Order: sequence, then structure tokens, then C-alpha cells
Amino acid sequence: MEGRVKRVITTAAVFAAAVLLASGCSAGSGGDSDSSGFEFWSFTGINQKADVEAYTKAHPDARVKLTEVGSTTETAQALTAALAGGKVPDLVLIQGDDLPKFMQSPENFVDLSTLGADKMKGDYLDWVMKQSTTGDGKIVGIPTDVGGMAIAYRTDLFKAAGLPTDRDQVSKLWPTWDAFAEVGKQYVQATGKPFLDNTPTSIFFQAVNQGTERYYDADHKLSYDRNPQVKAAFDLTLKIFATGISGKQTSFSTGWTAAMSKGDFAVVSAPAWMLGSIRTNAPDTAGKWDIATIPGGSGNWGGSYLAIPKRAKNPKAAWNYIAEMQSPAGQLANFLSKGNLPTTPSVYTDPQLVGRAEPFFSNAPIGKIYTQSVLNIKPFYIGPDDATIGSELLNTLTSVEQGKVDPANAWDTALTNVKNALRG
Repeated sequence: MEGRVKRVITTAAVFAAAVLLASGCSAGSGGDSDSSGFEFWSFTGINQKADVEAYTKAHPDARVKLTEVGSTTETAQALTAALAGGKVPDLVLIQGDDLPKFMQSPENFVDLSTLGADKMKGDYLDWVMKQSTTGDGKIVGIPTDVGGMAIAYRTDLFKAAGLPTDRDQVSKLWPTWDAFAEVGKQYVQATGKPFLDNTPTSIFFQAVNQGTERYYDADHKLSYDRNPQVKAAFDLTLKIFATGISGKQTSFSTGWTAAMSKGDFAVVSAPAWMLGSIRTNAPDTAGKWDIATIPGGSGNWGGSYLAIPKRAKNPKAAWNYIAEMQSPAGQLANFLSKGNLPTTPSVYTDPQLVGRAEPFFSNAPIGKIYTQSVLNIKPFYIGPDDATIGSELLNTLTSVEQGKVDPANAWDTALTNVKNALRG
């Protein structure tokens, strides 16, 4: 889903939480306490409104009060405040990297196996379901999607630069990230324009999610500061930034959206959920994009879960929504309408998914591209501080692009920032 780039928690997150707690945005407020009504908190940028509309169209008696809280970080912060303050939604969408924090206190949530999740858990990818299941078998959340990775590129801009435009030929140009950088240098030399939007998200956040270990080791101990895979992804990002191919446009910023529409960069990271963001932010570029395999061939960035807080006023109505919308059929429908990659492998061979050609992206076979990306990964453990660590590493690299941090000091600065954030 969109909006997976993490942000440091600011006063905006605290404000969002305060507003939700002080307003009627809580379970049991307004007219949402009837048998079919429930309150739903989501983060922004993923068009959750479309899912709610589809559900209420199929169930005219259902009343769903959707609140888009803010970014993924702000939504997690608001939920934390709500759990502490006693007023909670009936249903909440939690971004995958934020989930481990909440898994530390599973008693704050309904054990979904008591509502029927125990009969559904086999429908989902094992490694995804494992992250929302406690050691004693309680199920805190049902996964909504995974973020198989790829590269989106502008065929018209590639053609103008004298580069191949066919997706298979383009994929062969960059079997590695170093080869990707070389293509970028060719593009810049031919056009005088940036090749990609930025390096923190399009390089670091993709490369760091391709490893076998990220910020925690196999024993679930923090390892971000000694894991060579994290350091390699960080150094790779600095190395590619130094080539001069970055447009320095921070992902999801106003400038990034404008630059995407104007064709100010030719390449952007494209985990499955990013496709909807590209369509929304640059609608006039339909048919000018295509999708190529990511350097390295596979990886996962993102994914979310639906959970029901323990003090929800209408958990049954919330569960009915989960059971229908996140069933294999429901996730397939979501993929066909929005491009979110299902977590239900039974549909990976469905002709509708396998045969899905996306017109906006030059009829790219997105079903094939993204399922191959996640089927080949080796999942790593995601711990309670993953979101914080990822934010600080990303923010430091963003500061490098903005000229605020010397690349030579970036790694030490990042480690200091992470340690300070973890202490806070």
C-alpha cells in the first residue's frame, strides 16, 4: 500500500491523536453503535475509501465511519494514544513495520482466532501471518497486502535518451544495483536531467528490504549497527547519490508529485502499492510508464494488517468486514481494482491475476512481476523498533541529499540518530 515511507514522529502525530481522542472519532460515538456500524481508522494515501464504498455497496445496511488519520506513523501514534486513553476505533489498519510495537501488548487487541481467523490463517503467506500471531497462537491482525518490489520507468523518456523501452530488455540492463547506476549515468549524460526521484527510497529502502536480515538478527536482537547487509545498502545509496543521477525529490512530497507529472525524473521505486500512487499523482502520464524487474530480482517493502482493539464497541461488524474484504477473493478483487498484491497465495495462479495487464503501465503483466518478486524472498524478522530505525536511516540519507549531512559522516550520524530515537 502507498505511504510506506516512514517519518519521524512530530507534533503533527501528537496533534492527530489528540484530535481523534477529543472529537467524535471513537468507537461508540455518533450513530455507529448499531449492529452493522463500526469505526475504521486508516492511514492516508491508499484510497481505503474505495474499499469501504465497495463493502457498503454490497451491504447497504452497513455503516462504516472511515477516518484517515494521517501518515502511517501518525496513525500508529494516534492508535497508541487511543489505546492508553480508552477510546478506540472498532477497526484499524496498521502498517507492517509498526505492527511489532503493538504485538508487545496483544492484550490490547481482540484475538481474531475467537472470531474465525483460526479457520482462515492457512489462506495467507506463512511468513506474513507469523508476524501477527503471538507465541501462544493469538492472532492480532489479518494481512491485507505485501509489497513485492519492481522499478517503474518512463518509456518515452527512455526512448528520448536512446535507451531500450521494452520491459524485458530494460530488466536485463540492471541485474545489479551497480548496473542500475550505470544506466542512470547514461540517461543523465544523454538528457541532462535526473534519472530517478531520490536515493533514500528508490535505492536504500528497496535494497535494505532485499536481504536475509534487516535491523534484528535471527535471535531477535538488534543488529542494525553491525549487520553488513544494512551497511551495504546504506553505502550503496551514498555511492549512487554521488553519481549525480538523483532528482533529490523526497517521496510523497509536493515537489515529488509535481516532478513526477512533469517528467523531471524517469525512474521511481515501485513496490506493488506504489502503482496506485503514481496513477493518482500523475494521471496525465497514463501509458507512458512500464514496469521492470528490480535489480536482484526480488524483495518485499511494505504490507499492512487489520486489527480490532480490545475495547471496540462493535468487533463483530469489524470482523465481518475483515473476513469478506481480506478473503482470497476479496484480496484478488482489491488487486484487480487497485494493484495491491494479495497475501493469499492461492490466487497467485488465478488467470485474472496472472493475466492482469495494467494499461496505465503499458499493459505490464503486474500479476506475474510482483508475485515472482515475493515468492523468491527469504523473509527476515521485523522487530518492535524497526519503524523507528528505518525512519532514522532514511532521514539521514535524505539530509545527505539536501546537503545537511556530509556523506563521509552519514553512517555515524545515522547510528547516533537511531540510538537517540531508541532512547527517547
